[in-house]
Amino acid sequence: QVQLVESGGGSVQPGGSLRLSCVASGDDYFLNVMGWYRQAPGAEREWVATSTRGGMINYADSVKGRFTISRDNAKKTIDLQMNSLKPEDTAVYYCISRSNPKRPIYWGRGTQVTISS
Repeated sequence: QVQLVESGGGSVQPGGSLRLSCVASGDDYFLNVMGWYRQAPGAEREWVATSTRGGMINYADSVKGRFTISRDNAKKTIDLQMNSLKPEDTAVYYCISRSNPKRPIYWGRGTQVTISS
């Protein structure tokens, strides 16, 4: 099994920055893919960014150029640096992991990010 614990959420003004962190525990097999999803109020959960163990990273178009993912395989951590934040980035952000794209996703409990002036 896998446990994922997020930290770093909070409230900032538009244009600001936040850094989310996630620490995982469990077998490395289930951490082949790690990343972030988010869910805004009244919306479905959406993919934000993922990184494979080998370093292949993909971003949703909505965050490309503003968000940066960084992963430390030895420490089993994955961070999400969020810059130029917009009100529409307001959501609960979830750390995820999975062994491969065809297997179930493991979810953290989420951390709230609020962008408001």
